[in-house]
Amino acid sequence: MRRLIRHVRDHRHATRDQVIVLLSFKAGLRACEIAGLDWSMVLRPDGSLGNQLAIARTIAKNGSARTLPLHPDLRGALAKLHAARKKPREGPVILSERGSHMTPHSIVNWFKRLYRKLELDGCSSHSGRRTFITRSARLLPKTGGSLRDVQELAGHRSLSTTERYIAGDRDAQRKLIRLI
Repeated sequence: MRRLIRHVRDHRHATRDQVIVLLSFKAGLRACEIAGLDWSMVLRPDGSLGNQLAIARTIAKNGSARTLPLHPDLRGALAKLHAARKKPREGPVILSERGSHMTPHSIVNWFKRLYRKLELDGCSSHSGRRTFITRSARLLPKTGGSLRDVQELAGHRSLSTTERYIAGDRDAQRKLIRLI
């Protein structure tokens, strides 16, 4: 993720591109959710930036609406983008080069080009989401949370779906066995 952020800082739309990366890695959003995110889902009623994302069922897969706390890095990037856009109260958060709504397919292609340019084979628009879910699951013991919390953040209907996203870690497994 840090490598992606460093790379997009040189882009013409650096602030927007940083938000796209952070929405994937720090909020675990799908391409359709990134493309469909509207300022009304990010802002408080008074027009100020909130502390959470309200993912509407209209943009969520299977209509699974959810609310996500905003990671500080993502909140900062959204604040910068909001200010650069002259503080809109509604409309798409992520705009295309032509200033219109981006489609889920254009987000998928945006990530594909970025990963290809950085020679990161095997990565896709879903890589940030997978990373988000795996890291969330690994950090659970520090928070007192459960896999159910990760499931809700991911917007999955079934815990078994969330479990498929979580990558194993051989080093952690060795440490765990030594503790038994």
